[in-house]
Formats: sequence, C-alpha cells, structure tokens
Amino acid sequence: MFKNVLVIILNATAIITLFYIFFKQIFLFKLNCVCVLKKYKDIEGTVKIEEVNGDELVKRFAEEMEEMLGRKMKAVKRLAEAAEDADLDHEYNETLEFDYYNSMLINTVDEDGNPVPLGGEFTLEENEHFNKLPVNIQQSNIQVPTNVYNRDPDILNGVYMSEALNDVFADNFQEDPTLTWQYFGSSTGFFRLYPGIQWTPDENGVVTFDCRNRNWYIQAATSPKDVVIVVDVSGSMKGLRLTIAKHTINTILDTLGENDFVNIIAYSDYVRYVEPCFQGTLVQADLDNREHFKLLVEQLHVKGEGKVKKAMKESFRILNEGSLCNQAIMLITDGAMEDFQDVFQEFNWPERRVRVFTYLIGREMTFAENVKWIACNNKGYYTHVSTLADVQENVMEYLHVLSRPMVINHDHDIIWTEAYMDSVAQSLLLMTSVAMPVFSKKRETLSHGILLGVVGTDVALRELMRVATRYKLGVHGYAYLITNNGYILSHPDLRPLYKEGKKLKPKPNYNSVDLSEVEWEDSEEKLRTAMVKGETGNLSLDVKTSVDKGLFPLFVPCTSFFNRKAAFFLGIVLSQGYGQYIFIGNVSVEEGLHDLLAPDLTIANEWTYCETDIDPAHRKLSQLQAVEQYLTGKEPDLECDMQLLQQTLFDAVVTAPMEAYWNALMLNVSSMDEGIETAFLGTRSGLIRFLRYAGIEKRIGKSFLTSTDKENMFTLDHFPVWYRRAAEYPAGKFLYYMPRQDTRGRRTYLYLVYAHPQNKTNKQILRNTIYDAQPNMCGSLEGGQGINVGRYCQRSNTVCLFVCSCFLRVSLFDYQAMCKMNSHSVSSARPLLSVCTVKSLPIQKYSQNQFSKKGDILQPCDTEYPSFVYEPSVKETNSIIKCGRCQKMFVVQQIPESNLLMLVVQADCDCSKHVQENHTMLLLLLLDPAVHNSSVKCDRMKSQKVRRRPESCHSYHAQVSILPHHDTSKNTYIHTTLLKRKYYNNKYYKN
Repeated sequence: MFKNVLVIILNATAIITLFYIFFKQIFLFKLNCVCVLKKYKDIEGTVKIEEVNGDELVKRFAEEMEEMLGRKMKAVKRLAEAAEDADLDHEYNETLEFDYYNSMLINTVDEDGNPVPLGGEFTLEENEHFNKLPVNIQQSNIQVPTNVYNRDPDILNGVYMSEALNDVFADNFQEDPTLTWQYFGSSTGFFRLYPGIQWTPDENGVVTFDCRNRNWYIQAATSPKDVVIVVDVSGSMKGLRLTIAKHTINTILDTLGENDFVNIIAYSDYVRYVEPCFQGTLVQADLDNREHFKLLVEQLHVKGEGKVKKAMKESFRILNEGSLCNQAIMLITDGAMEDFQDVFQEFNWPERRVRVFTYLIGREMTFAENVKWIACNNKGYYTHVSTLADVQENVMEYLHVLSRPMVINHDHDIIWTEAYMDSVAQSLLLMTSVAMPVFSKKRETLSHGILLGVVGTDVALRELMRVATRYKLGVHGYAYLITNNGYILSHPDLRPLYKEGKKLKPKPNYNSVDLSEVEWEDSEEKLRTAMVKGETGNLSLDVKTSVDKGLFPLFVPCTSFFNRKAAFFLGIVLSQGYGQYIFIGNVSVEEGLHDLLAPDLTIANEWTYCETDIDPAHRKLSQLQAVEQYLTGKEPDLECDMQLLQQTLFDAVVTAPMEAYWNALMLNVSSMDEGIETAFLGTRSGLIRFLRYAGIEKRIGKSFLTSTDKENMFTLDHFPVWYRRAAEYPAGKFLYYMPRQDTRGRRTYLYLVYAHPQNKTNKQILRNTIYDAQPNMCGSLEGGQGINVGRYCQRSNTVCLFVCSCFLRVSLFDYQAMCKMNSHSVSSARPLLSVCTVKSLPIQKYSQNQFSKKGDILQPCDTEYPSFVYEPSVKETNSIIKCGRCQKMFVVQQIPESNLLMLVVQADCDCSKHVQENHTMLLLLLLDPAVHNSSVKCDRMKSQKVRRRPESCHSYHAQVSILPHHDTSKNTYIHTTLLKRKYYNNKYYKN
C-alpha cells in the first residue's frame, strides 16, 4: 500500500524538554500530514488499489530470471563450440614458439626499459561494468599458475589454439552487455579471461589461482561422485610420507563439492573412520564437512602394520549404500604387501563399477607394481607422489578419468555453481557461474575421451535479483534464491562476511548456508522440502523480520510463494494485510516530471527504474538521470519499468507540497522549533524528499542519508529501517525508536512515528510520520531530589524485562554466527548456544570478558539468544529492586499514544554489582549443557536434509574399459604421470 514516511531530526537542545517537544512536534507533524493529505484528496479519484497475486508474481519473476539465465547459457554454448572447432583445426606442434599476453607480465619492463617476455603493452581502462577495474574489452589474456611452466609446449599449443575465442568473447559481450567475466579454463592449467586484466599475485609474489581447482571447472568436468578416501597410517608412513599423504587427502577434498559424498578411512593393523560419527555411511561433501575432515586428518598418526584388505572391503561396503553415479576409492599408501585380488573379485569384478585410484607416497618404488595393478584393473589411475610439489597435478588426473564417459558421449551438460566471492576482481561481490565442458573432436583421439577444458561466465547475484523488484514485494516482502541442495544464493538475511579487526572477510561457510538456517520459522522444513523437490506453491508462516541488524525483531504473518523455472529455486515472501495490496495512482507525465525534478527529491539508485547497463553510454547515469532522460524523450531506447515510473510520478505529485511547506517554515523563524536539523519523507516507490534546515551546521543531517548507511536507505535487499518500523506500528499512535549507536561517534537517533489511517474501498492506507531526535535519552534526562531519571535506564530496563513483564522474551536463532574458539582446539563442533554471541548487551559484555582468551579465533557456530518485544498491554507498574543489603523502588508508566515508558528509579544504592550477578545467573540458565553432548553433535553432523542431485550422470562408457591406462600421445593435452614433466616457479625438471 502507499506510504509516506516523514522524518525530522532534532539536535541535543530539543530533547531536554522532552514532554514539551513531544506534544509540540505532534502538532507540527499533523500540519505536515495535512499538506500531503490535501494534495492526495485532489487526485483521489484516479487512485486504485490492486491485490497482489503472489503465485503470478513469483511465476513472472521466475520467467524473467529464466530468460536472463538463458542468455548467459547461450553465450557459454557459443564459446564451447568455438573452442572445439579451434582445437579440431589445430595441429599440435612440439616446437611451437608463440608470444601471448600473460596477465602477470603485461605492461612490465626489464631494467633496460624493454617489455619482458610474454609481457608487452596491453591497454587497460577503468570500466564501471567490471567493478571499476582497469580492463581491456577488446581482447582476453592468459593467467598461468606459478606451479605451471608458462612456455610448456602444451601451454603454448593450448593458448595458440584458444586465440580463436577472442572474437567470440567480444561478440557475446556486444550481444548481451550485462555479461561479466567470460573465460576458458584449460585442462593443462592456463586460464584465458575476458576482458583482459592485470593479475595481482599474493604478498609472496605467487599466483595460487588454478582454474582446475575451481568449482565451476570441477562440476562441469565430472558428474556427481561418491568417494571413499583410504589412507595408510602404518609405521612405514612416518615423517614426510605422512605429511604428503595428508596434503593429498586435503587436495582431493578440495575437488569435491556439494553434489558429492565422501568419507575417509584410515588403516594399519585395524580399520577406523577418521570421524567415528560417520562410521558406515557417506556424508555430503559440503564445506562444513570438508573442513571438519581436514581438521581430523591433521590428527592422524602412524602405528602398526599396514593391512589394506579390510579397509578395501569396508570401502566397497559403504559405496554399495550410495548412488549409482560415479563411485571411486582413493587409496593413499607407500605400498601394498598383502593379497588383495580376492577383494576385487568379490566386490567389483567384472562390472568394475567402482574405480580405484592409487597414490604411491614417497620415493621408494618397491611396491609400485602392486599399487599400479590395483588401479589398472579397476578402471582407475595410478600416480607416484614423491614430493609435496607433486600432489596438485597428480590429484587432478582423476577428474580427467572420471570425465571420459561424458567426453566420449559428447554430453555437454551445463552447470550452475553455488554462490562465491568474485576472486577475479578480488571483491566481496557474490557471484554464480554457468559453465560447460569442452571436448576434443579429433577422430584419432575421440575414443580417448579428451577433456580440453571448461568455458564459463560469471553472473552477479545482485544483478540476478533485480528482477524481483522491491516495490512489488512491499516493505516486509523479499525474494531469495536457493540451489538444488537448499543452499542460499541470495537472501536478505544472508550474512556472508564478518569483521576481523578493521577488515571484512568472507565467513568460512558463507556459501553453504542452508535455507532452514535463515527461514528457521519453517521448523518442519515444509517450505525447504517443497522447494528442493522443485514444487510450485505457497505456504503461510509467521516470519521474523530482522530490523536494524536484528535489534528489533518483528514477527509478521507472511505467505511464501515458490516456483522453479530457471536453474535455481526462487521464492518470494509477501506480508499479509496491507502487504497483499499495491497502491496505483495516475498523473500526467508533465505534472509528475515537474515535481520529480524538484531539488529536495531523489530516488533509490539501487533500484532499476530504467536499465542503464545495456548500453555502455548509459552506465554513468544515475537512476534519476535515466528517468529524466527517458521521460523527456532524450533517450527513448532506455528500457524502463513503466509501472514503477507511474508510481514514482504519482508520489512526486502527492508529496510536492512538502517542499513549499518546509521552505515556509525556514523563512518563518518563530514557527521553527529550536534544534530541528533535517526533515525527510519516503514512499513505497523509493522516493525520498529531504530538507536540511538553514542555520544548522552543515555536518548535521548528512550522515543519516549517506549511501554508506545502507540500513537507512532503499536498497535491493530492504526498505529503510525507519520505514520498516513505521509499517508495523498501530495506526494513530506515535513510535519512538532508537537504533544502535553509530560506531563513528556520530548521533543516536530517536524516531517518532505516527500512522494515520484513511479508508479507501475498505482497505487501510497508512501514512507514517517519524521524528528523529538526539541524543540518547538514558544519558540526558537526569532529574534531582533523590530521583534519577535515566542514569539506571539500561540496567533498570533489563530488570523490568524480567520483573514487570513490560517486554516479552522471545528466543531467536543465529545459524551464521562467528564464535570465539580456543586456537588450540581442533573440534569443529558448532554449539547451539554460545556465550560469545548472546546478544542481550550485559550478557554479551560479561561473557566476552570472562571467557575470551588470548589466541582465540573466530569460527562458525550456531547460537540461540534472547530478544525482547514490547508488550503494550502493560500501562503502569511498580516494584522494588533488591540490591544486596539495600533496595530501591522503581515506577514504570506508559506515555499515552506512544511506545514510550516513563521510568523513575530511586537512586539510594548502587545495584551494578547485583545486576552483574543476575546476568551471571541468567547466562547459566541460557546455557543448557545437554545440547553439547556428543550424540546431539553427531546427529547434527550426520543429518541429511532433502536435496536433489543433478539429473544427469555419466559414469560408464563401454570404450573406457579398453583404453590404455596411460595415454602418452602428444596431441591430447593430457599430462602423463610416470613420464610427466614438471614445472615449478618456471623451472624445468623431470621426475
């Protein structure tokens, strides 16, 4: 519904005489409100109210998203076709000499001022579309990891062949200007990126980025897989061998994703699971489980004699319980000395459904034939890992083997990844990738199943979510995206970053946050299950709306609508009541444009009134500038949302009298209240009118409306804090609201909100006005004569919560918290309650002082914490606070027509020590040790939520079983293992 929200900011002098100002500002508000209502009455006949059809809305959003994603997939298909054709036309040349633009070396000169080899002049210009990075939109360039020799014949042939992609990159970008990074990741290790950029190494001058380790590459190159890692921990594996084995395990884990399942078994004289909780089963290889395994692998120690037979039997047993797609055993050992052939006869022959990959650790080759025999007779791959430097390349080989059935069949599956941070731009922008495998089409290698690499492009999730327009969702409405595994791609409550010192960093598990962890009101997971299963429908829930970073919880009756039309699962939430309706007004373009261009007006620049990203000439336009250009006919080719424009023009006309009224107040000094700083008004269309009053220092008022203060602005994720609080307050009453203190030492705001009802076709239209004052009441309203109003405000309010029930205590859950854990602890248990993140302020302060130790580190954890909701039914109460040997009386009385409470506390004795003791007791009550026992921890770790594996699976092809085990053909771009050349830090040597 239509809402006007008016805010007036007051300075310190205005708050001292609170009650005088309270009643005077109510009168001033009503004059403001009359201005808007009078104009509204003039055009009321053109207004209509429509009910929002959530099912149709989510369907329309999903179709628009599907169309957008379809354009990205077409671009990737063109890249794959071009790469395969280029390879077909290319003839491998062992002695090829070819200079290319290496992204690490471009625009670099030697001591004599000459371009370094593989460098040269490469034009770079800052581009708005690419996060203002210097790029070259005319051509791509090449990134090569430090551990790959950049002049290796395989690299040179691959780079030369893939030059053909330059034209396709540019054509794709011209056809779809919303495309971001496009790329080709080669199986040999080089990465061709468009547009070309200067690649920045880490602080050690090393480039660790290897495209073959990225999820988009791995998921596109292989089908879902079940993997059992079997590691030898017998006495002979001590020292460097165990270190190499651990690194090998971790590298294998890094090649797994959320569509894979895994477990790790260690063996010597006996067999044991590294995580006893996972005994006899496979667990999803999500980020949490992979990191948990890595911590446990670090604890492995060697002892006894290696007996692999029992370990192999156990591995086959748990794989038999798994899926029917790719299945593999990774055997990591320094030698196999016992009879193991009968195990394969019993469990794996003749079908050889499970591939066995073997990794011989150490320089000793005595048992090489046995280890090689195991792999060769089970459709696997054998590698010899003698140093830590060998691990990366050798582990990657198994991916090429698993991809062979898909490559031989030429099944070009398109995959979409989970959310991740943009590593290319080194930004904190959440992205997803669409990728596709590239195969060799040469007749002589067709049966070998040669994977040339993977092509892909990135999609910024913020751009994807622009289709779910805020004005259609309403003040408490929102949209979200999840993957087939139920993980969040985009959600207003997703918090992927945490603060470490002054730096923002991605949380370790930021891209594996499940829908149930933010929509925790869906306790039976009906919503999550329906969405993951690909169903279409709706479900009603009381949704917790997070206001002001969770400080003010609102439980709003909402309906969730969900639909799967695109690669992901889309859901929208609409609040019931006025959130089910939309207010549509009609004014002429001439009248609306005149008022829209007023100097006191702006619109939400993060919203898409007009699409400015299609034509590069439009990218520097603000949204208000784009709207003006379109409506005046100067840029008729702009694509604009006409419904949003119509609403914005209507709001501009209705609120236009405010400018003249505010200016009149400024001219009439006698009508101005001392201390008024800024007034502004907001509407559902994202329009804001604001005025900074004359005679006030220029610093005042600016901080509240800066773009950095996202909580108080119209953004893609939410309406402003003051708007959301106003929307749920009862009509006809005033709401004072005090958000948390600005960390930059600026003001604390106190809002006065008024909701004015007006009926139209039996539906309520709310008009909300907010007054904003400073400073903090608790620090300013001090009285005398033995009574202190405000000094004990914080503590007495806390007491009031428990004693007089002025507030209702509710439990909130945070499944994205970061808790302080001891740095020496290796457990990754995620406590359901944490003393470090209980958000009742005194408890938080107490727990941090008492329990934080030097060397503690932040780790992901789950927390439950109390919050308090004001109970308006309590009009007046009084009680006595016992403070050890003395006691004090307090009185609480509700101020009529507001949410204010007058709290008067007797100041005869100090209760600070007593209050701290009470907080200690409360803390003990909150922390239930039963939730930390091992069975609960194990159940949570093993819990398998409903998920959907990708529908395609490529695990078998008849020709694979007759392939030579090691392909040494020079025109395949596949590295051999026993005869493989190794390059590290651009230096050549042989195994």
